[in-house]
Amino acid sequence: MDIQEVTGDKKAYIDLLLLADEQESMIDKYLERGDMFVLDDDGLKAECVVTKEADGVYELKNIAVMPGCQRKGYGRTLIEFLFSHYDGCNTMLVGTGDVPSSLSFYHKCGFTESHRLINFFTDNYDHPMFEDGKQLVDMVYLKRER
Repeated sequence: MDIQEVTGDKKAYIDLLLLADEQESMIDKYLERGDMFVLDDDGLKAECVVTKEADGVYELKNIAVMPGCQRKGYGRTLIEFLFSHYDGCNTMLVGTGDVPSSLSFYHKCGFTESHRLINFFTDNYDHPMFEDGKQLVDMVYLKRER
C-alpha cells in the first residue's frame, strides 16, 4: 500500500473526486488550493483533498474510495495518514451530509460533531443531492482534535 501526494494534474482524478462531491464546480473551489493524496494498493483505491484553513486547522474537503473497494479500511487509512503527514494539525474538520452511513464512518475515525451549515446543499448545488435515499439539506461539520 502506497500513499502519494498528487502535485500535477489533479483533475485526472475527477471521476473519483465526483464520488464524494458530485458537482465539479464545487470541487473547483478547493481542488487547486488543497493537497491531494491518492492511495494505491495494486491499483488506485482512494483519494483525498485537504486544505489548510488556519494555523493548526485543516479541512478534509473530499475523500472517496472506489466503489468496489469500500469498507476495506482505505478511507480510515487515508485519515490516519493525514494526521501523521500534518504534524502541525491540531484540528481536522470535515463536512458531510446528514446521513447515518457518513456520520458513522467519521465517528469511527474519531470525529465528533462540531456545527452545521443550515441549507448548505440546497443553497450551493444546482440540483437536489441525495445520499442513501435521503435529500441532503444541511452540512454537518465534524472535527477531530489531537
